[in-house]
Amino acid sequence: VLAQDVIFAVREEISRIAVAPAMDDYIVSLVNATRHGKELDADLGKWVEIGASPRGSIGLDRASRVQAWLQDRKFVTPDDVRAVVHPVLRHRLILSYDANAENISADAVIDRLIEKVAVPA
Repeated sequence: VLAQDVIFAVREEISRIAVAPAMDDYIVSLVNATRHGKELDADLGKWVEIGASPRGSIGLDRASRVQAWLQDRKFVTPDDVRAVVHPVLRHRLILSYDANAENISADAVIDRLIEKVAVPA
């Protein structure tokens, strides 16, 4: 059991984790790719019926900050984003009939997104 003041202190520390504009762009690009996947890959376009909403970007940002904090860093890296993208987006995707017929999972779709969305330099 953690005391309330400890939880508030940790939340404050996490809110101070830096997210560079390039990382913001990467997060937004990943989430947008769930809605416009056919622009990146024909299979993505047919596998996703409904992609993640903008709230997915907020969740991915927050979870990436926590991941960076757990790694004892003061900034978010692409590895932090990739470490949390599956649990953050998995439940936000509604897969198409084609994906279900081909036994394509949400995790497989996210793996393809990670492959296709450019990592910032």
